[in-house]
Amino acid sequence: METVILAVVIAVVVLGVLGGLVVGSRRKKPLPPPPPAAPDITAPPAEPHVGDEAETPRDEPRRTIEEVDLPDGSAPPVAEELPPTEIDVPDPTAGRLIRLRARLSRSQNALGKGLLTLLSREHLDDDTWEEIEETLLTADVGVAPTQELVDGLRARVKVLGTRTPDELRGLLREELLKLVGTDVDRAVKTEPEERKPGIVMVVGVNGTGKTTTTGKLARVLVADGRTVVLGAADTFRAAAADQLQTWGERVGAHTVRGPEGGDPASVAFDAVKEGKEMGVDVVLIDTAGRLHTKTGLMDELSKVKRVVEKHAPLDEVLLVLDATTGQNGLVQARVFAEVVQITGIVLTKLDGTAKGGIVIAVQRELGVPVKLIGLGEGADDLAPFEPEAFVDALIGE
Repeated sequence: METVILAVVIAVVVLGVLGGLVVGSRRKKPLPPPPPAAPDITAPPAEPHVGDEAETPRDEPRRTIEEVDLPDGSAPPVAEELPPTEIDVPDPTAGRLIRLRARLSRSQNALGKGLLTLLSREHLDDDTWEEIEETLLTADVGVAPTQELVDGLRARVKVLGTRTPDELRGLLREELLKLVGTDVDRAVKTEPEERKPGIVMVVGVNGTGKTTTTGKLARVLVADGRTVVLGAADTFRAAAADQLQTWGERVGAHTVRGPEGGDPASVAFDAVKEGKEMGVDVVLIDTAGRLHTKTGLMDELSKVKRVVEKHAPLDEVLLVLDATTGQNGLVQARVFAEVVQITGIVLTKLDGTAKGGIVIAVQRELGVPVKLIGLGEGADDLAPFEPEAFVDALIGE
């Protein structure tokens, strides 16, 4: 019995020792590392609000209210008025003619010199006369006028016999003057009796210098002491109205214009109406000049003429032709003459590249005189046509 009790006691002690060892061993094991702390995250800057400063305000000196200049209550300064647009004073007609005669003489006398050289040959046979004809035709004199001139020269040279240079020049001058015509009224009609204003309509194909010629004619009239209103009836070309207005402003002439693409007849009608109300001397009407081969456009030109004549009859219808176009210019002249009654011709670009014989040909074709000529791009390079000065320039004085 005692042996059993002793065995139980020993077993309990052994179990207790073993349990203590187990617990001790567990305490000696290292504990796992603690979880890492959450990282520090910098918060993004807050969105600026209305009124926030862009940066930290700095200490700056500030003025007191006593130091601030306050308005004294006086009226604000008035802007200085700009001077009015300077108006050109055109050259008088007389001075312009002298200058243009000199230029014409320098640029056009190749025809005259060629003819005089041929006529000065000792023997004027058929070949020589053919060369004279060719020279005249090349200068755009025209077939019929050329034949007349050659026939007249042959008859007079045959009678004269011996020919000195002065005699030849005199013969050629007389024959050319017969063709150009010296007994024709070449004045531009701008002073109708018992009424104002005179009404002038300018027609022609675009590119001939029609709008520029209208502006230059205004300068000629202003130089002669006349007052002018310009009608920009070429409403199909935006630059035409601006160009004409610029010409008018240079000489102090009022310009009447309408909307782009508007009715040309309406603009022409208003121009004459305002000209009458203002009491000016002359109204110049620039018309559309698109392709002359289109019937509708020519009918439009005829309409402009009819509408203007509701105020008063037209005093002049001037056809502007480019002297360098030669026979093409004659075709244009025929078409315009069928639509409106042409009363005068303006030949532009009659410079060194032009052929002076076109003066004779176009007059013969239309039966109306050349009244004005233009010899350059200058503002005052337009002048009345003088047959004697023209012929003298051709053959050399």
